[in-house]
Amino acid sequence: LQREAPPDFRPETLPMTFTPEGGGAGLAAGLEDLCRRAADAVQGGAAILALSDRPVDRQNAPIPALMATAAVHHHLIRLGLRTRCGIVVDTGEAREIHHFCCLLGYGAGAVHPYLAYAGLADQVAEGRIADCTAVAAIANYRRAAAKGILKVMSKMGISTLQSYRGAQIFECVGIESDVVDRYFTWTPSRIGGVNLDQLAAEVCLRHRQGFDPEAIPSSQALDPGGKYKWRRTGEKHQYNPLTIARLQQAVRNDDREAWREFATLVDDQNREEGLLRGLIDLRPADTPVPLEEVEPWETIVKRFKTGAMSYGSISKEAHETQAIAMNRLGAKSNSGEGGEDADRFAPDANGDWRSSAIKQVASGRFGVTINYLTNAVELQIKMAQGAKPGEGGQLPGGKVYPWIAKTRHSTPWVGLISPPPHHDIYSIEDLAQLIYDLKRANPSARVSVKLVSEVGVGTVAAGVAKAGADVVLISGDSGGTGASPQTSVRYGGLPWELGLSETQQVLRMNGLRDRIVVETDGQLKTARDVAVACLMGAEEFGFGTVSLVSLGCIMMRVCHLNTCPVGIATQDPELRKKFAGRPEHLVNFMRFVAEDLRPIMAALGFRRVSEMVGRVDRLGMAGALDHWKARGLDFASILDAPEIPSAVAQHCVLLETRPSPPALDDELIAQLQPALNEGQPMHLDVSVRNVDRTVGTTLSHEIARRYGDKGLPADTIVLQATGTAGQSFGAFGAPGLSIHLQGEANDYFGKGLSGARLSIRPRSGDTTRAEENIVVGNVALYGATAGQVFIRGCAGERFGVRNSGADAVVEGIGDHGCEYMTGGRVVVLGSTGRNFAAGMSGGMAYVFDLDGRFAAHDCNREMVDLEAVETEDDIAGLRDLIVQHRDLTASPVADRILADWDACRPRFVKVMPVEYKRALEKLAAEQA
Repeated sequence: LQREAPPDFRPETLPMTFTPEGGGAGLAAGLEDLCRRAADAVQGGAAILALSDRPVDRQNAPIPALMATAAVHHHLIRLGLRTRCGIVVDTGEAREIHHFCCLLGYGAGAVHPYLAYAGLADQVAEGRIADCTAVAAIANYRRAAAKGILKVMSKMGISTLQSYRGAQIFECVGIESDVVDRYFTWTPSRIGGVNLDQLAAEVCLRHRQGFDPEAIPSSQALDPGGKYKWRRTGEKHQYNPLTIARLQQAVRNDDREAWREFATLVDDQNREEGLLRGLIDLRPADTPVPLEEVEPWETIVKRFKTGAMSYGSISKEAHETQAIAMNRLGAKSNSGEGGEDADRFAPDANGDWRSSAIKQVASGRFGVTINYLTNAVELQIKMAQGAKPGEGGQLPGGKVYPWIAKTRHSTPWVGLISPPPHHDIYSIEDLAQLIYDLKRANPSARVSVKLVSEVGVGTVAAGVAKAGADVVLISGDSGGTGASPQTSVRYGGLPWELGLSETQQVLRMNGLRDRIVVETDGQLKTARDVAVACLMGAEEFGFGTVSLVSLGCIMMRVCHLNTCPVGIATQDPELRKKFAGRPEHLVNFMRFVAEDLRPIMAALGFRRVSEMVGRVDRLGMAGALDHWKARGLDFASILDAPEIPSAVAQHCVLLETRPSPPALDDELIAQLQPALNEGQPMHLDVSVRNVDRTVGTTLSHEIARRYGDKGLPADTIVLQATGTAGQSFGAFGAPGLSIHLQGEANDYFGKGLSGARLSIRPRSGDTTRAEENIVVGNVALYGATAGQVFIRGCAGERFGVRNSGADAVVEGIGDHGCEYMTGGRVVVLGSTGRNFAAGMSGGMAYVFDLDGRFAAHDCNREMVDLEAVETEDDIAGLRDLIVQHRDLTASPVADRILADWDACRPRFVKVMPVEYKRALEKLAAEQA
């Protein structure tokens, strides 16, 4: 820095060290000295502060790099000096993506992980990294770290590093408020924790081990780690060879003794490892209830659910076994976001039922058809994932076997990315609309919204309740499949205890708790876990990873590689043969938990689970915390019961009494009984207003309920609509339904289209040029799986996002068209706006590029190639769609193009996803 910095950027290096003998006082003095020297340097003209822990020696211990960075950052802010300098952190501590994210998030402008670089160079020199130079290894490391940082930024909705730097999008868990206020100012910290003395003690322990070999017992080597792979003497894991063995022994053999050993191991481990539930004590009632008066386990177990694991991420056998087991119990399994084969919706001949009671509707809408929605007991909107907050899912192309592609309405061997939820949910109003859509798509199903445990989730949960949801799930940070990024698994989200307590408190304070069921999940394993969750406010409980372990998972952590040795997280037919799980195994697990909960309930004085919900007076902080770092914890905020009149409910009591509001579809269904029951073709004229939301969706539900995916023959029901359509017009429209609208429509036109035909044209007598006006709002055709749409005029932004099978013709669209599209065909007879085809992995688009701007300015070419329309199939298919568009909408634009076809055709650009084209060629070769 001294040699290369320009004169205007004079740097100054400041040591991040303190005297270890001083303990916490020494650490405080070191931080104060560092902050003072930083301010003096900036006032003296230094433009770059290099905070370095290289001066560490026997007499000087390192100040934790994050604490030093945050302390200097906030000290300079308080003095009004922060904008006059940049901060570079030169540290041996930083090595993982989360370390870099924290340093950047607390003000660092650059990070130099010198020890990580030195370690890589050493491994190259020793031959442990082969066929690579030290320079190349370090470059690869930097590239991987940068990609990880970008991933974190993107899931937080931040586009530039400048916006991320100093944004402090974190919560401190287990740090004393005085420390947070002083050095991590403005960061939430709800449960207290370690102080400067304890932080200094931990630093000094490592320092002694580094400079005093005698500090390490001769019988013990250096800590082997074990964060990412279990090691016998390393870091403890919630799942280890002993707990896995005992659990599987218990459920396979119906072995009560093995189960008791497993439960004891888990409960002890929760306390030893400092999980919040492990540090909370249960307070027995003064007068226990006789065990025989407690509700039976068969009733309790109906509140249990399996986690959302999609078909595709896990095998058909594992997915269906979960569903069979939970249906036997009257509980609920969760489909995940991967769709579900229709042949599972009806019970099997032996009485088992392979249908998942909970059908998930995630941001990607994989496989979400009207038939899928119709066959649900509960519909879950995945706003976020507990172990991966802010991220969508991802299925590598190697796991997209033909049968997976069929269920997900995609193409074999083409990777699938599920975008974050912001593509169609921008606000609580948009979420309310999706809740309404799902209630219209299946009026008898509950609607659930999955949220992540984080500070402020109570406010979001209150909004979800007001938006009309029936269930809110507070998902904790623990868990996630082995395919999840390690940065997310270990550092994303928060314990469910924090989010659940906040949700319960906020819902009660706002008088909303009686109208919504609260669920939680996140490594629940034993009856004690369930009891703590229930007393904190949950009335339904999800079991994710543990359900797979019950069915044979041995935690190899190769879920993303398609090499699972027990046939669970794989689609390989040979590996799937190794799956040995049976429904009885999962039934036994759920029964064990429910049976164990009954004596706990009796001791606490409760006869029914509903009586337990929210009774935090039966919880207390553990009296004697064993670990020296846990002694400063304070659970007063999460075990607080707000001062609310006792008449305010602590659990849901109104769910079954809420009537559905009347809708236009109810009138249509009454008039269309001959068509629905007998397949008699019928035409109706209907007038619509913008308050008529989700028109045609409940009608489509009635078609799917009778005829399944096949629906009715084309044009069995034809609606001639006039007026201004409300949101979600034609959403999830079923085969056999055609709706032709004269007028205009709001957002979500044709959302989730499932085989219906929609068209829109100006009203009779309207003299405006439709091709110059927006006649359809944003996010039209989102998640469509089949059907046709013809729009005479322009659509708003995000047209055709995640379209996976519908054909559409439109005369112009806004930004982000065909984003994440996986199938179908889209024809744009006008301009497209910016960022067309971002993330597009399947399907085809044809753009009439009249001004020649498309390739250079409007198209995102990261995943697509641009081609001429030259093959006979392309020409015929494109022309046929434009002809249908003209015939249905009387479009002058289509008329002009068809009248001069030979001159116009060369101006069409075909947008072809690269991976999709390769997959089609592979499939054609296999068929040949």
